[in-house]
Amino acid sequence: MSLHIYDSASRTSRPFAPLTPGIASIYVCGATVQGVPHIGHVRSGLNFDVVRRWLAHGGLDVRLVRNVTDIDDKILVKAADAGRPWWEWAATHERAFEDAYDALGCLPPSVSPRATGHVTQMVELMQRLIDDGHAYAAGGDVYFSVSSYPAYGELSGAKLDEVQQGESAAQCKADPRDFTLWKSAKPGEPSWPTPWGAGRPGWHLECSAMARTYLGSAFDIHGGGIDLVFPHHENEQAQSRAAGDGFANYWMHNAWVTMSGEKMSKSLGNVVSIPEMLNRVRAQELRYYLVGPHYRSTVEYSEAALEESVRAFGRIEAFVRKVVQRTGVVAPGEVTAEFTAAMDDDLSTPSALAAVHNQVRLGNSALDSGDDTTARAAASSVRAMTGVLGLDPLLWAEDTPGEGGVLQALTALVDGLLEQRAQARADRDFALSDAIRDRLLQAGVAVEDTPGGPQWTVKDS
Repeated sequence: MSLHIYDSASRTSRPFAPLTPGIASIYVCGATVQGVPHIGHVRSGLNFDVVRRWLAHGGLDVRLVRNVTDIDDKILVKAADAGRPWWEWAATHERAFEDAYDALGCLPPSVSPRATGHVTQMVELMQRLIDDGHAYAAGGDVYFSVSSYPAYGELSGAKLDEVQQGESAAQCKADPRDFTLWKSAKPGEPSWPTPWGAGRPGWHLECSAMARTYLGSAFDIHGGGIDLVFPHHENEQAQSRAAGDGFANYWMHNAWVTMSGEKMSKSLGNVVSIPEMLNRVRAQELRYYLVGPHYRSTVEYSEAALEESVRAFGRIEAFVRKVVQRTGVVAPGEVTAEFTAAMDDDLSTPSALAAVHNQVRLGNSALDSGDDTTARAAASSVRAMTGVLGLDPLLWAEDTPGEGGVLQALTALVDGLLEQRAQARADRDFALSDAIRDRLLQAGVAVEDTPGGPQWTVKDS
């Protein structure tokens, strides 16, 4: 691949080269499931869904881990305020996040581990840090010793004499700059046993343990929101590397969704929940709105911008459906060189969508002049490019009841048969190749072999 990504750690654009040839490993900080998700929460999931799709398009086997923080101070407080068990509160809102990701077209992660399921691995990591002099137990808590790790601050640029972890005061800390790995048990709170006493994990420890469990001691990309750079990601990197792990080779951070210049957050009351948004616009339109800006650019929420995204997606959708209505089902083809250059340039989705709209204009002109061949080629390319962005207008089953699902099933069936035909021809089994072609013709599917690969259409009955 010729993909270059902006690495937050080096603050430079670096060519992407996976540590293991053919495999891309990604860890994305997922949700702290304390409440109903809003558009600021899901932006990260959408952005890294596009990253994952582009890497897969380039032929890589992508292993994406997106964790769930299901034990946290905020979860405990909100559950108690609501008079509900903490685990039930967490599970309820974990489902709400999964529903939001699914509704917005995110491919499921390879695994979605919960913090509470990995206490054993956390204990092992703490033991390694204590043994190597990078952590210490005190008063039932366990702390990471920031001064023991000279590279602390490399990721965020934090200066040691200015470090403030944002944690509540703790009398047992040897240094106020140290951060908590393990919190001692408090009355009425959940706890797990450890060699240093019962308690529950600190936020930073969770991700290091889960990343190592599923991706190994070193992996390609660590992603998350820009607000996580310090202290969360700085502390993750410090504890993992102090324990001897290479950890993340690249760091990618998406920017905020804001309202009136403020980061969207429940504490500020400036949130727009996903269920509310999906009562106003279709899921594919909301996805277009959130993946259209560059992932490192702040999205300032506005009704006008949302409405423009609805119109822009509508132009793509109308063109593809018009070509299908006029010429038959169009299979995804090849992305354009313009689109490839945009995506390889640090996932520049604004330029990538410009490439999509250029093909839409070309295709509409072809339709107007009666050039169905050019229009079909443009629509095929549009389907390929929007597919990479998770925006293929023919793969959203809720558009017209039944239609999207039928098209998706038909496309999968025909593409599968064409793959079998291609393999048969490669094996010089021409009898099987002809049999597959005849089967498709009997089903009303005509196949044309072109330099860019087979193209197929459904003939009117």
